[in-house]
Amino acid sequence: MKTLDVCLTPALIPLYDVENYIVVVIDIFRATSSICYGIENGAEAIIPVSEVDECAAYREKGLNYLLAAERNGEVVDGFDFGNSPFSYTPEKVAGKTVVLTTTNGTHALHLSRSAKRIVIGSFLNLTALCNWLKTQNENILLVCAGWKNNFNLEDTLYAGAVVEQLKPSGFILDDPAIAANDLFQLGKNDIGQYLSKTSHGERLKKLGIERDIAFCLKIDITTAIPVLEGEKLVRLV
Repeated sequence: MKTLDVCLTPALIPLYDVENYIVVVIDIFRATSSICYGIENGAEAIIPVSEVDECAAYREKGLNYLLAAERNGEVVDGFDFGNSPFSYTPEKVAGKTVVLTTTNGTHALHLSRSAKRIVIGSFLNLTALCNWLKTQNENILLVCAGWKNNFNLEDTLYAGAVVEQLKPSGFILDDPAIAANDLFQLGKNDIGQYLSKTSHGERLKKLGIERDIAFCLKIDITTAIPVLEGEKLVRLV
């Protein structure tokens, strides 16, 4: 039987045999939402890196890459943009390669690199992603990026939304998957309202970017599934 497991924070990744799973990386506010939107809007690739210095190093390579760096919700000085989805419009990213580092999402991705495959999940591509996962005869691990290795509500609620779509397909759920799905049942009728109390949402509101939060909770406005190929996230075909 296939298993559907949820890793509630990157700090818990060492407890899983990641190489036995397809991993879905989740960072709803905002990295994986922006990645999905960027790939949907024609970005050739997005290269996730862990550190700001790694991102900056691409400037010396003489390549026409866009450099995106975010820490604590803000754009790092000297970079083209951060991880707001509104920076990943067709006008800005179509045909481009973006090098991206964020506080949480790229950290979770790098800790998952030994997986059979890594794909990116967000509310924006929820159904497209779930439909694809249903066709894969593999164990699935939903990795919540959290906030600086701590649990957060928004990533876990999204994991519960994935569980909701996949559980009729006969997966065996672990306890965190059951808990995430229970959380989704609490919030599904008004996800925006339920998540309005999240600590990261409050951080973003203080930065004046409430519209980013609202955008990241839009459901099924994209069909692109970003997949890690080598060092690059590209559109799954």
